[in-house]
Amino acid sequence: AEILLLQHRTQQRAPLSLQLSSKLVRIRKREREKTMTKFQSICSLLWSISLLSWSAQAFTTNHHCHFFSVVSIETTSTQCQASTENSDTTSLQSQIDANLALLTKAAETKSEDPDAVYDALAELESQMRKAAKEDEAVAQTTLQNLTGSWRLIFTTGTAKTQQQRGRINYFPIKAVQSFDTTASPMTIENGIYFGNWPALRFSGTMDFDLQKRRLEFDFDGLELLGLLNLQLGQGQAVSLGAKTGLGSESNVANAAKQKSAFFNWISADTNIATARGGGGGLALWKRVEPEDE
Repeated sequence: AEILLLQHRTQQRAPLSLQLSSKLVRIRKREREKTMTKFQSICSLLWSISLLSWSAQAFTTNHHCHFFSVVSIETTSTQCQASTENSDTTSLQSQIDANLALLTKAAETKSEDPDAVYDALAELESQMRKAAKEDEAVAQTTLQNLTGSWRLIFTTGTAKTQQQRGRINYFPIKAVQSFDTTASPMTIENGIYFGNWPALRFSGTMDFDLQKRRLEFDFDGLELLGLLNLQLGQGQAVSLGAKTGLGSESNVANAAKQKSAFFNWISADTNIATARGGGGGLALWKRVEPEDE
């Protein structure tokens, strides 16, 4: 009986022991599952952070490369454009310098081929027109350089003269124009000389249109042989100028329309000046000192 009682108690304890063991297993399993869940969450978080960091780095790198690529392209483009503009400017200036050199030599020697002088004047007119559009200071510099006395060296004559007698080329007699752009109003003189003696000299006032580089003038005085001074009425100066060769007949027509005679100025520097007259002729002057007039 005692043995049977002992076996019964043992059988009762066994299920309890098994229950406790089973419960402990479940608890440990749940703890492991929680731990794994936390571990997975942490891993996921670390992976996300790593992914964001990589993306940010990739974006920054790509953006950095793209930025410098754009800057490089824009810089290269700007440099190329600047280089082209500088090249064009340099080329234009070199062409101007070449024509000025030939015209300066012609003014000094009167030995340059007339056709070459004419071509240089025509080319310079076009080149200086372009230079004046690119740089407003060109017109102002031309005006400032005009002050002084200039001897007419070469002229093609007016369009009508060229049709009748061909180009006049090197001017055969001494004709001198003088300008004072510092006076108010600005003044102009134009005369024919026998040596240093003024046979005929007109005087008057002038205006200069910087935008067009046009010099408009009106003579109101005439000096004969350095002895006789006359006041001229409207249209008288241009009429006498056309007859003496100092002006063109187109000036007479302009005066009848109440318009001033004019020169479209091409250039003026320390040595020479160039212009196209109202009659259409091209002209080259050489700077002279007053005692050389």
